[in-house]
Amino acid sequence: MKMTLNVECTPEEARRFVGLPDVTPLNEMLVREMTSRAEENMKLMSPDTMMKSWMSFGGQAQDAFMKLMTTAASGSTRSE
Repeated sequence: MKMTLNVECTPEEARRFVGLPDVTPLNEMLVREMTSRAEENMKLMSPDTMMKSWMSFGGQAQDAFMKLMTTAASGSTRSE
């Protein structure tokens, strides 16, 4: 014997029926926190902020970057 049972209910009603906790407030708090952090990080990625950060080191940052790239390039072309 085969039987099909269709139940129409909202997700809230199904959650209560199964006995699961309501995590809506926690979810809303997490979404707000993630949104605010993403907005803060986007501000740090603005061209003006990046250039100010890079220029605050002066030529030292450029020299360090060039040394890193030179070392990486010479290490990758070396055959063993």
